[in-house]
Amino acid sequence: MHFPSDNWSGVHPKIMDAIISANAGSVPAYGGDDLTERARQLFCDVFEHECAVFFVATGSAANGLALSQIVPPYGGILCSDVSHINIDEPGTVELFTGGARLLPIASAAGKIVPEQVAGEMRFYDPPEQRRVRAAALSLTQGTESGTVYSPGEVQALCDIAHHHGLSVHMDGARFGNAVAHAGCSPAEMTWRAGVDVLCFGATKNGAMAAEAIVFFEREKATQFGSRLSRAGQVFSKNRFISAQWVALLQDSLWLDMARQANEAATRLSEGISKIDGCEVVWPTQINEVFATLPDGVAEQMRQEGARFYDWLYPGDRWSGKLQRMVTSFATTQNEIEELLQRVRELSQ
Repeated sequence: MHFPSDNWSGVHPKIMDAIISANAGSVPAYGGDDLTERARQLFCDVFEHECAVFFVATGSAANGLALSQIVPPYGGILCSDVSHINIDEPGTVELFTGGARLLPIASAAGKIVPEQVAGEMRFYDPPEQRRVRAAALSLTQGTESGTVYSPGEVQALCDIAHHHGLSVHMDGARFGNAVAHAGCSPAEMTWRAGVDVLCFGATKNGAMAAEAIVFFEREKATQFGSRLSRAGQVFSKNRFISAQWVALLQDSLWLDMARQANEAATRLSEGISKIDGCEVVWPTQINEVFATLPDGVAEQMRQEGARFYDWLYPGDRWSGKLQRMVTSFATTQNEIEELLQRVRELSQ
């Protein structure tokens, strides 16, 4: 009964095979190899757009470095109050940007709306010397509450951001799950809606360590390679990261795994919602289920070896009772049924 996070799962066999295959022979270092070129071309194919792609080791590094390219040290970044960059990446953005300030906006089910952005910008636009200069809007897709912005919602947010001179960053740690849920193309979810830079995560979707920063306008990536080098995010054996992306993108494996994880979460969510005393608090749109359980149930299950997180939010209105359960491509029906059966038994 292990549902703490999708980054607890192993590596998909096809990706592991790709890494092993990439191990043969000697190839140019630092991304000068054919696999890296193939991976970059696949990104352009998948997004139906010429883009500049850079690989890093972690999602936190991806977010911090991407934002450092579009936000000056004296700038501000509008974001959801529960976003990963605000809650779970302590100081990362500030470090890489050289001091930019996060400007959190109260969200509902992890999402913010254009009217909130417009309201915030009444304070920051026009910019004043004595105030933070707002420079970017950061969106999390899917959100930290397991919800998804539709392409139309993304476009509306991008429109208001660009109207005020803000660049738009998308934290896509679970981008595959969001695209799978929305049933749209990656292009519709990003650059066609107005997103300037995407941090595309694969480590939570079956990879070993594969995070990509995708700029949809090449000029916005000018000298970005120097930022990567300064941050220690240039890999001599880059082929092993590129091999993972080739395996993920060339036959839509990334979307297949995301759909599997989403479907597993839907089954888990539907099962929990039918148990007396349990409540699923937000729509289950990706591979995360947020639920409250009867008193003592979560504690007893953890004593029996179950793994899922207590989920605390700023201003938490669930009094510490909210639980987050995350599925992955590797989650089985038996695992779901085992957890549901134990919750039923303990809830009686």
